[in-house]
Amino acid sequence: MSSENLSDDLVAAFQIEGEPVRGRLVRLGDAVDQIINGHAYPEPVANLLGEACALAALVGSSLKFDGRLIVQAQGDGPVRYVVADYDASGALRGYCRFDPEAVSKIEEGFVRPGARSLLGQGIFIMTLDQGPDTERYQGVTPIEGETLALCAEQYFAQSEQTPTRVRLAVGQADSGEGPHWRAGGVLIQNIAEDDARGPTAEAWTRTQALFETLGEDELIDPLLASNQLLYRLFHEDGVRVFGSTALKASCRCSQERIMGVLRSFAAEERADMVEPDGKIRVTCEYCSRVYAVEPGELESAVG
Repeated sequence: MSSENLSDDLVAAFQIEGEPVRGRLVRLGDAVDQIINGHAYPEPVANLLGEACALAALVGSSLKFDGRLIVQAQGDGPVRYVVADYDASGALRGYCRFDPEAVSKIEEGFVRPGARSLLGQGIFIMTLDQGPDTERYQGVTPIEGETLALCAEQYFAQSEQTPTRVRLAVGQADSGEGPHWRAGGVLIQNIAEDDARGPTAEAWTRTQALFETLGEDELIDPLLASNQLLYRLFHEDGVRVFGSTALKASCRCSQERIMGVLRSFAAEERADMVEPDGKIRVTCEYCSRVYAVEPGELESAVG
């Protein structure tokens, strides 16, 4: 086991020693707490958003280019859509759009409604964005599992034909400073057999059995370090960690971006947006920051 100290707000790649299994681990503390607390989400919606953020970091951290991975699920249920994206710098952001009354009603029948119950009939999407001058790659699968973890497993099975297991957990925990939102996740994948590696099915079966022992409470336990968690899971074989990436809550909104969006509207449409004090206000749906824009600044820029 690597001696590297793996703390919160990180994603790390690992390899089972001597076995054809690789994986990634994500632990989120302040980052996911900040994202969730940006809005007044009901608990089931907050859980769904936390899962999406953890999943985006797990999958996005494997990118070999300076771009973004966007995880999105949308349907006809109480939650219209959930979206989270990760960029190569470790920046995370996420947002849910939902019907408060419908979410409240569905909570009455579930201890904790999951993805399928909240999203209803819909689709799960992963998008790779390599930048403005490249075409996006997008994979789409139906929502068939009650968790985003099951949606991700189905995505990998259909889109990449890679045997993959995912475990996600979200909840509030108290490390001495009051309850805060936390999230965690582990992804493992079977490396395909070849002439040098030989058969891999037996090792994959055994690793999955160990993976099944992982509890959700362990993934969000603030007192259990990430390297200790990996050791608990795979100490029989040993596990090697290949570095980690720090994660942070970071929105890409800015005054310049907001003004660029407003300039895309016709002058008559912008005039309808002006509030009694003479300014146009736009609220970022991700971080809830409010931007105030003087209409004259837009006119002078256009002219």
